Amino acid sequence: MKIRMRKKWMALPLAAMMIAGCSHSETSNSASGSKDTIKIMAPLLSPESPSDKSPSLKALEKYTGKEIKVTWVPDSSYNDKFNIVMASGEMPHAIVIKDKSAGFIKSVKAGAFWELSPYLKEYKNLSQADEKILKNSSVNGEVYGIYRTRDLIRACMIIRTDWLKNVGLDMPETLDDFYEVLKAFKEKDPDGNGKDDTYGMVVPKWMGLGNGSPWDVLQIWFGAPNRYGVENGKLIPDFTTKEYMDALTFFKKLYDEGLINKDFAVMDSAKWNDPVVKGKAGVIVDTGSRASQIQSAMEEADESNKDIIDIVGSLEGPNGKRTFPTSGYSGMITIPKSSVKTEKELKEVLSFLDKMNDKEAQILTNNGVKGRNYELKDGVFTSLEKNNKSLLYEHEGLAQFSMSIPKSEYYIEDQKNKLFQHRKDIITEGEKIAVFNPAESLVSDVYTQKGAQLDNIILDARTQFIIGEIDEKGFDDAVELWKKSGGNDLMKDLNKLYQSSK
Repeated sequence: MKIRMRKKWMALPLAAMMIAGCSHSETSNSASGSKDTIKIMAPLLSPESPSDKSPSLKALEKYTGKEIKVTWVPDSSYNDKFNIVMASGEMPHAIVIKDKSAGFIKSVKAGAFWELSPYLKEYKNLSQADEKILKNSSVNGEVYGIYRTRDLIRACMIIRTDWLKNVGLDMPETLDDFYEVLKAFKEKDPDGNGKDDTYGMVVPKWMGLGNGSPWDVLQIWFGAPNRYGVENGKLIPDFTTKEYMDALTFFKKLYDEGLINKDFAVMDSAKWNDPVVKGKAGVIVDTGSRASQIQSAMEEADESNKDIIDIVGSLEGPNGKRTFPTSGYSGMITIPKSSVKTEKELKEVLSFLDKMNDKEAQILTNNGVKGRNYELKDGVFTSLEKNNKSLLYEHEGLAQFSMSIPKSEYYIEDQKNKLFQHRKDIITEGEKIAVFNPAESLVSDVYTQKGAQLDNIILDARTQFIIGEIDEKGFDDAVELWKKSGGNDLMKDLNKLYQSSK
């Protein structure tokens, strides 16, 4: 379950602790709290966070009637910081939760967050939340956060078509084609500068399991399950299947041949676009929205870079075309009981969150301020940020607590351009071939207690296999360790919940 939200907060003891362990991109805005202040903790995916003087933030405060204080934490260390914050007891009024991590589930089980199901019907927007998505984001049917809406189908391959043309290849349609393209992007001088300075695909540090990382998407193309498969009516882990190992062997091949970046295990996801924009890599596997970001950045660098980025929804694999779907949401916004102590205070925070779904608030968080960040002429939206990243950073982070319930109502530029139309086609086609996680809404007590340890066993083994520190036997040994460390108990627990849910 994933739900999200983004707000600004700052309790001094916690802020001091967090700043002490922060990089330059982990910043907080502090001010004395009051009943009219909403404090939020949110991940930062941009190079810069909105300042407390951001015109977009000020306009949002005026619209909501609340002073908004956000503690920004780099996305790559967000789950670790969440655990620190929970242990500190110094809590904001709302916390963006990226996924149903073991740390989050432990906090839910300990009674740290408000259960929201009884209250949502009282609010104009929140009462219209999609029941299926609420279930996906729930903890065994109980709602502990307001989900952040996401398209069901987002995954795709993003590719530089100018490089394709330069190496004499067509858009890839199969996994074999995909490999040949990545190889050509490294070996056939796709940028034409006569130097051996390019590679195929850039991958950042994104180490979760089943959360939409490039590895997750590619293993689905290879025919592996989405986190869990079903065999003889029972759930099985994806990493115990042949298809998963086939995909993992492919990843290792890409690494061994230098077709992906050697620093993938530590690369900051905030810098993911840079190698493509700067002409070092030609492919990213992520969401269609990233393709639009890259295209815009390349046009800003050189106006001749028109329409050189394109996308493909999925590639033909051993089991045909398949795609990785979202759960209809990406994280959620939770409300801690330690900082929101009474039902009256809870309803004040929910009123704020409800208002954040109004069209006006969605535009401020996603588009900024009219006349400064964008303009409207005859109803047509045009961004004014293309040559001024500082304008974009004034509001980009604020979208972390934009939920878009019941629907998205902010502006999207160039809805008639090629990328936008291709994204629409990918969504339509992807809904027919999506491979869903059959255990999406199930939360096991075993996972709550041992999930982080169990996940890390597989995550570490995956990375070690790709970079050659262990072989297939070593990976099998890691799976056995996973089973003995609680994995067998986890599957018994999940299968009990699975049978009950059926």
